Amino acid sequence: MSLAEKLDKIKSPKLQNQHHTAVVLSAVEDTLRDQKTEPSPTAYFAALLALLSQAINAKGIVNKDLATSLVYLLDVVTPYVPQPLLRSKFSQILTNLAPALTQPEAEAPLLRPSIGCLESLLVAQDAAAWALPQTQIGPRRATAGLLTLAVDHRPKVRKRAQDALKKVLRRPPPSPSLDHPAADMCAETALQSLNEIAAAARKNKKNKGYGQDSHHEPGLIHAMQLVKTISSASGGWPSKKIEPLCELLMNISKTSSDYLTMSAFEVFETIVVGMANEVSSAKLPRLLDALQDLRPSQNDSQLLPPWIAVISRGYDVSAQINPEETFQKLPELFNMVFGFLASSSHNIRVSASECLISFMQNCVSNSVILEPSIFDEKVLEKLSRSANDLLSVKYQSAWMEVFNVLSSMFDAFKWRSDPLLVDALKTIGELRGNESFNGKKEADSVLASAVKAMGPEAVLRTLPLNLNKPKPGQPGRAWLLPILRDNVLNTNLAHFRNEFVPLSEIMFQRVLDHGDAEKTMQIKIFETLVQQTWALLPGYCTFPLDVTTAFDQNFAELLSNLLYKQTELRVDICRGLQNLVESNQTILDLELENEDLIMQQRITKADAKKNIMHLASFSGNLLAVLFNVYSETLPHFRGYILRCINAYLSITPANEVMDIFTRVASMLESSLAEVGPQRQADKQKQKKEESKMPPMSHTLMDLVITISVYLPRDSFASLFTIAALIINKDDDPQLQKKAYKLIPRLAESETGKVALADRNEELQQLLLSSASKASAPSRRDRLLAISSTLDFLPQTSLHFIPSILSEVVISCKESNEKARTAGFDLLVRMGEKMSEGGVVSNSKVPHMADDAPDAKASLEEYFTMVSAGLAGATPHMISASITALTRILFQFRQQLPAPMLAELVETMDLFLKSNNREVVRSVLGFVKVSIISLPMNLMLPRLETMIPNLFVWSHEHTGHFRQKIKHIFERMIRRFGYEIVEKWCPEEDKKLLINIKKTRERNKRKKNDNPDGEDGMSDDDSLTNTSRRRPGRYDNEFDEAVYGSDASSYSGSDASDDEVLGHNKQRKGKSASARNQQFIVEDDDEPLDLLDKRALANISTTRPRSTRTGQMPVQKTKAKVDEDGRLVLGEDDSDDEMMDFDADWAHHREPGDGSLEGGINAYVAAIKGKDAVKRGQRGKLKFSNKKGQEEADDDEEEDREMEVDQQQQDMKRNRMKAQMGGKGRSPGKKGTLAQRSGRKGLGAMKTRGGRVMKAGAGRGGGRR
Repeated sequence: MSLAEKLDKIKSPKLQNQHHTAVVLSAVEDTLRDQKTEPSPTAYFAALLALLSQAINAKGIVNKDLATSLVYLLDVVTPYVPQPLLRSKFSQILTNLAPALTQPEAEAPLLRPSIGCLESLLVAQDAAAWALPQTQIGPRRATAGLLTLAVDHRPKVRKRAQDALKKVLRRPPPSPSLDHPAADMCAETALQSLNEIAAAARKNKKNKGYGQDSHHEPGLIHAMQLVKTISSASGGWPSKKIEPLCELLMNISKTSSDYLTMSAFEVFETIVVGMANEVSSAKLPRLLDALQDLRPSQNDSQLLPPWIAVISRGYDVSAQINPEETFQKLPELFNMVFGFLASSSHNIRVSASECLISFMQNCVSNSVILEPSIFDEKVLEKLSRSANDLLSVKYQSAWMEVFNVLSSMFDAFKWRSDPLLVDALKTIGELRGNESFNGKKEADSVLASAVKAMGPEAVLRTLPLNLNKPKPGQPGRAWLLPILRDNVLNTNLAHFRNEFVPLSEIMFQRVLDHGDAEKTMQIKIFETLVQQTWALLPGYCTFPLDVTTAFDQNFAELLSNLLYKQTELRVDICRGLQNLVESNQTILDLELENEDLIMQQRITKADAKKNIMHLASFSGNLLAVLFNVYSETLPHFRGYILRCINAYLSITPANEVMDIFTRVASMLESSLAEVGPQRQADKQKQKKEESKMPPMSHTLMDLVITISVYLPRDSFASLFTIAALIINKDDDPQLQKKAYKLIPRLAESETGKVALADRNEELQQLLLSSASKASAPSRRDRLLAISSTLDFLPQTSLHFIPSILSEVVISCKESNEKARTAGFDLLVRMGEKMSEGGVVSNSKVPHMADDAPDAKASLEEYFTMVSAGLAGATPHMISASITALTRILFQFRQQLPAPMLAELVETMDLFLKSNNREVVRSVLGFVKVSIISLPMNLMLPRLETMIPNLFVWSHEHTGHFRQKIKHIFERMIRRFGYEIVEKWCPEEDKKLLINIKKTRERNKRKKNDNPDGEDGMSDDDSLTNTSRRRPGRYDNEFDEAVYGSDASSYSGSDASDDEVLGHNKQRKGKSASARNQQFIVEDDDEPLDLLDKRALANISTTRPRSTRTGQMPVQKTKAKVDEDGRLVLGEDDSDDEMMDFDADWAHHREPGDGSLEGGINAYVAAIKGKDAVKRGQRGKLKFSNKKGQEEADDDEEEDREMEVDQQQQDMKRNRMKAQMGGKGRSPGKKGTLAQRSGRKGLGAMKTRGGRVMKAGAGRGGGRR
């Protein structure tokens, strides 16, 4: 922010205490104008400094308010003053500022800007000024003052002084030394201050006892904050001062205050982090040695965890600066720390394990793993021996922490874990195989790390599976298969061929030998083992090390046969084949200057390229197999096959891709000639028969779409011919839908984008000519195809937009939600294209004259085109045009001129008078968006006519018109205010506004009564707050604008809004989790078998209805138990109130409701409630008759209800008199004694709570 902007902000103060500063600034500017001086930073600075000498002198502060304003303005101006001026006038400026900094009566508002001025002065000083001694008026004396203020008891002053010190020390003057000249002075002063305060605290505690120690704790904390500030700002603590500081901090950390202990170690960590650069790194070894010498005792649970954390952080920094030396120290450090794992304190054990994990992650560099020297190998051996020691009985209580350490060791050693950590692996495997071992989850985590690091071959060599012909005494380890499945990668594929393929053959042969007899449990286990074995293939195919040797013709033939014969293994085999290609492509796509073999999983880019070329030699045959398998698979199971086909098409040579495309295209042509037309009814019938395969033409078209991205450019002619043929073929909607998908698919590749740009004219003609033949299922994909064509539309072909616009506008009224959404997106994309400029040749637009003048492309022209639909012949077209205008108005409202916006709103105001509900429903959506988003100065003049027109439709209940109008007025009141809306409201319709106002006030009262509750809403947000309370509900700003209405006042969907956004009524308002719910449809007699292949048919995304017609859904109730917890069966529900007190309390039983809990609540309310009797002075009883606001409102409401009910009762009595002909009493009498006394006679209507009920309606007909 510039100086002018800051001063302008001061001139328009928002707070009362800022007005004086604004007045002083105005006076300074008036003085500068009178002197005809340019208002530069120097001029401001000189004028303010002259005034400051009048407000503050050597005797003290003359005028506190004036001094505060002047120093505040100086703080704003000083950073913009030239530094030479600040250096030359340093003594004069400091002399004027000194009283403000040193006077005891100086308050924080004066001190803080004074510190800011001092900061700017010190930053501007050069090395010569800093060389002056502290006895002279110079920067060092000013810094001493800052150090004093940095431990001030006032938090804001202290924070401002520490920030100023940090900025000064981080910006040293130009000199040969990289440290600031004042760093040593600051460190010495801070250390001396800390030492004195700590000594005073110890002395005070010794003399007066423990209770007086807290007086000095704030001073200690402030002094440590100063030490932390200096160490973080000056490149670490000075080397000569490290030992005394460490000793002092350790002494402080031994106090009884946990906060002081944590603060001391935070200072340690700050100092360590500050040394993570080449300049300060020389100080780090000395600091670490000092820390190790100050090691606490073995079982000190207060000091040991933070000490371990600082040691861990220190060697993390050391490994960044000098990795080789740090690695050589690792065994010594490891032995020092892992001894703490034998501690009885859980916190110490956890801290020690985290420290060891940090050592493994940070101190074992990649170079040690890739090219270890002899010394490095010895260090690794020492560490492995320590790991084996950790599994001894001595550390059994810490085995859970030990397992975490071992996992990190496997991750750090990687493939060097074999053979270094084999003994540890064997021990953990034996523990995991023990049934009574409780740490199976933690052991599995270690074994998973071992599989990733060592590879499955080394793990199985140590822990064999023993599934085929197990040896006596050796347990089977089938539990290893899931661990292998989830963690195998970057290993030898040959191991899978040699170990697991024979195992799967043996297991599968046992299944075959069983024949067609009923499967036993053992046979099912064999089948599961076969599936678990082949589930390992994707992992073995991820970054394999031996692709060129292990993946040969025999293995490819084996996989092909399994794809044909074993349908349950297809998913794993396709994933494995896909991983072979994609893992090598990932390495080739890495953009690294130097190859990182750790990141590249030991595969160089040259090796990855060889692997891709090797796999490409098999791609032709594999694709043929995958195509055949794809054609034999049901449509809803084809996704994984298509992904595998994509992977191999990406590595297939162009000539082979062309041959494949030619064969598929010829087969498609012949299948089109054979197959008959398929209508939507056939598709629905096919859906019911899930086991029926789709026509071959559909399958071949899917393959053509998949291949299209990888085709060379010279083959696009035949591809467009196929697309044109099928798009114009209207007897098969599903095939036409697939043909439209071809155009967006081509836009995914660079070659396809070039083709779409070159053949854009041809595509335009194809899309325009096929408009009449587009079927309903293909409309969404057709709109997406138009959108892809529009992306490559040249500026000379903008006439395509008005040519296709009517179809896009009509799509806003599509019944399919996805089609509507695509239509809205396309409308926005068209507007963006028109806003880019160009010329629209109207003569080329169909149904326009050949001599029609050209128009300049712009947003105004685009809105004019869409507005032409308002003159449509049918209400449907008019409604669609209004909906389209609503969407693009919201998108481009800030780019349109005000006259056009006013014209649009005026036009829609006229359409409110239409008699057609479909048109008005769309207009209501437009009105809602305009009220929310358009400028107030544009909307206020239109309210005079708009509000009466809206109230005309507030009496229409069809299509939720009344609720829609209420939503609009809620929004209107929220934005424009109740008074403005009421001003133009017809007198007979003001009841609706009054209802809205009362709802707002009621919600405000609820919020005041329950400020933390979920039901409380603010005054402004009471009506439309659901969008704020549920973040992430709306996909974009337009959704929030249209849907952000109060869900409580109207639970239905806004149909007009649904048309605008394309939201389905049933789905609107549901959260994402609710929409994605799935339900299992079960038979009453037999539970669903999830292992059955037909189980998918019983999974539904909608809540299943009861299969029995006319039966009410059974509601599950809570089982009844007695006081001893035993089930109570066969008893009547009338005892529930007596048995289930907790349920009563959960349902908030009211006092006096007839239940036992209600009686208890009534008693509690009587003795402790706000209306309970209380004793005042001298024991006198006091009664409270005051009513709260809410009770008064309830009483008023009840009085109104009773008045209405009394009127109804009187009318009914008069009718009864008329029917009886005046019989019952003589005209001259005043009624019976009971009637005169107000008592009801026999048969009279009973009332309770103001409501009229028949006699005997209560329980037993008595009093209630």
